[in-house]
Amino acid sequence: MPPEPPASEPPASEPPPPSGPDLRLVPAALATWAVTLLGLHTGWLPATLTAILLTATAVTAACLLPRPRKPTHPATPAPASTPHAPTPPRRSHSRRLLRHRLAAATLTTCALAGAAAIGIALRTHATATHPLHALAERGATATLTGTVTGDPRPMRTPAYGGRPTNSNGTVLTLDLESAHATGDQLSTGGTVLLLALHDSWSAVSPGQRLRTTGKLAPARPGDLTAAVLRVHNAPELLGTPPFWQRAATHIRTGLRQASAVLPSDQAGLLPSLVVGDTTTLAPRVVADFRAAGLSHLLAVSGTNLAIVCGAVLLLCQALRAGPRTATAAAALALLGFVILARPQPSVLRAAVMAAIGLYALTSGRERAAIPALAGTITILLLADPELAGDLGFLLSVLATTALVLLAPRWSDNLRQRGVPGGLAEALAIPAAAHLFTAPVVVGMTGELSLTAILANLLAAPVVALATVLGVLAAVLSVIHPGAAELLVHVTGPAMWWLVTVAHHAAAVPMSTLPWPSGAGGAFLLIGVLLVLALLLRRRRFRVLFLAAALLAILVLVPIRVLRPGWPLPGWAVVACDVGQGDAIVLATADPGRAVLIDTGPDPIAITACLRDLDIDRIPLLVLTHLHADHIGGLAEVLAEHAVGAVGISSVQQPPWAVKEIRRVTGAAGVPLVELHPGTSTTWPALTVDILGPRSPTALGATGERASGTALNDASLVIRAHTTAGRVLLTGDIELAGQADLLADKGSELSADILKVPHHGSRYSLPRFLATVRPRVALISVGADNDYGHPSPLILDTLHTQGTQVLRTDQDGDLAIAPSPQGPVISRHGKEKSRTPR
Repeated sequence: MPPEPPASEPPASEPPPPSGPDLRLVPAALATWAVTLLGLHTGWLPATLTAILLTATAVTAACLLPRPRKPTHPATPAPASTPHAPTPPRRSHSRRLLRHRLAAATLTTCALAGAAAIGIALRTHATATHPLHALAERGATATLTGTVTGDPRPMRTPAYGGRPTNSNGTVLTLDLESAHATGDQLSTGGTVLLLALHDSWSAVSPGQRLRTTGKLAPARPGDLTAAVLRVHNAPELLGTPPFWQRAATHIRTGLRQASAVLPSDQAGLLPSLVVGDTTTLAPRVVADFRAAGLSHLLAVSGTNLAIVCGAVLLLCQALRAGPRTATAAAALALLGFVILARPQPSVLRAAVMAAIGLYALTSGRERAAIPALAGTITILLLADPELAGDLGFLLSVLATTALVLLAPRWSDNLRQRGVPGGLAEALAIPAAAHLFTAPVVVGMTGELSLTAILANLLAAPVVALATVLGVLAAVLSVIHPGAAELLVHVTGPAMWWLVTVAHHAAAVPMSTLPWPSGAGGAFLLIGVLLVLALLLRRRRFRVLFLAAALLAILVLVPIRVLRPGWPLPGWAVVACDVGQGDAIVLATADPGRAVLIDTGPDPIAITACLRDLDIDRIPLLVLTHLHADHIGGLAEVLAEHAVGAVGISSVQQPPWAVKEIRRVTGAAGVPLVELHPGTSTTWPALTVDILGPRSPTALGATGERASGTALNDASLVIRAHTTAGRVLLTGDIELAGQADLLADKGSELSADILKVPHHGSRYSLPRFLATVRPRVALISVGADNDYGHPSPLILDTLHTQGTQVLRTDQDGDLAIAPSPQGPVISRHGKEKSRTPR
């Protein structure tokens, strides 16, 4: 029997590719991001030093890269008769390979981060040395010529006595061409932020060249704009925007007009969902979507672009078009949508992220998607460094990372457990995106949404259909408006469903969990999620966790529904936390019916407060005076509640406010009445008496403009008899108004509860406070306001006379209810005020 030939060694082969995601470009993207942030917030000198250090490190890494060896002839194979042929050593080869990879990764990371450091150093140096920067420090006046980039945005920072947040105040960005100040022409280039208070600015289109004059102010830290220009006049237009911008504006306007056939909340939602046009979006819808975790639907994101491109690809597939034709069609659709939604940085970012997401989902190549995402982040940060500090950019990156890294695995796991494929993806995608973005959202809002995943799951089925139909309606609106309106009607049920889901998700008891805001709260949530992820790997802990969650749902939710912590049972007075402004609610004996005194500056804050109190009928809404911090929420309150009448003082100034109030009350069909001292109105368990102003004629019935102080002293002063005692509501009266009341009413001003005049400003008479001598003082004031409210002098005076002081900036919404022992106080929702800071 011949001897059996010895078993030969299997031929050497290349090592199999790693099964995990390809993370080689991730360190470079993170380093680029960190370096750009450093330069934005510390200036050009630290960025320059960082660039030098990174360049030196990159050179060192390049020197350490092993040189390629010359090919050598393979050794003569050992004879077949040799029983044990020596195997070539592999350890030294593995070490060389590891050294090579480490040096290559270090070189790539340091080279890209060094390029980012050089770029941000140059940008921050150009901003710091820009001629307008020094002039802005002195508040100089300048005439600027440039091109508008992006759509005008409503101004969201109401000033005391100025226009409300939903007025025609506009924010724009201008790319400078030339600047004139102090009689000299300055060097061109750079970017300026325009704060315009003239009505005509809201109609300016992106790409429009214009000239304007205003007063310069410094830009905020971490911003690459040279200065801020405050403008009070109309712009001088120079020519027309490019044709594609004009076409996009025409289409967007057509979509808004076609959407008007839907109810108001749905009509504003459709343009926002489709092209990010929030012009007609109702504030109550914004509040509901924010609380429900659906706010990403109100802006152009990668989801919008992915839906449009996906629809084009499906159409090409149905027409049996080839791969190249389908790719070209999708690319054209992407380009057209970017133009329609405006080619500003946020839209360009969304376009890139959508392309990556589509590539990951259609190809299933996770290993290729992560390098593409990391490379895209790096390129975008090099092109636009300000994205490094943009929370929208961070949320988009995190959501895309969840889409390509985590969602496919979760979806596969669910399918392996018997969940149908479509349902598995519908569950995995919103859950993964919410998990990755939750720390950032918590840091921004101070609230952790417990209904976001469910709300996104319920909303997802109609988003794609509504987006595609909305884009078609937008295009048809310039060809055949009737056909566009028909398509909008078809989207009506989808819009109703989205509004309904958001409203009910926001109204679920305990739908949000208070959480520390800021970076600390974000890192705390990350730590909690990491600990849970480690513990949930054990089956025993998973069972305990699910049992605890189920027990909490079965016990806490019914308790919350049957015995809610808010509103306080039997409440008589509530001071709503509306930021720097006033909004006081007086209860009647009828559930759901209350009198409202002022509406604050922010429509979202006041409507959220009234909804929490379950108020749907307001027989009388009183505006003590017509400053923005008291009337800003009027239009939204009228739109959402049944209001019997709106009462104002006989002093009807400033003119813009009177015009706005007459417009919104007329549109709502609510009568506007004048209230005079001596007027008294009674409801069950509530009587309202008007005490002041005593001398309104001092402001002149001639129509002359009054000063801010004179308008404050013309505030309606109200005495309310409630179940919790007598309440004195003083508007913003100052020294003269308080002196008039003391002279006219004297000891009749005593009250159990005082709404402290003018947010606790120092312009209050100690004699007035001593005469009222309340048991409880309510101060409606915004956190970190610029006016020094409330004054320490007023606080000391109130504390000295034994008054309990309550502040909305520290306590949130404040409710007072009667009891045999005196007023009972309840606080609500002050983890973070509802009003944006």
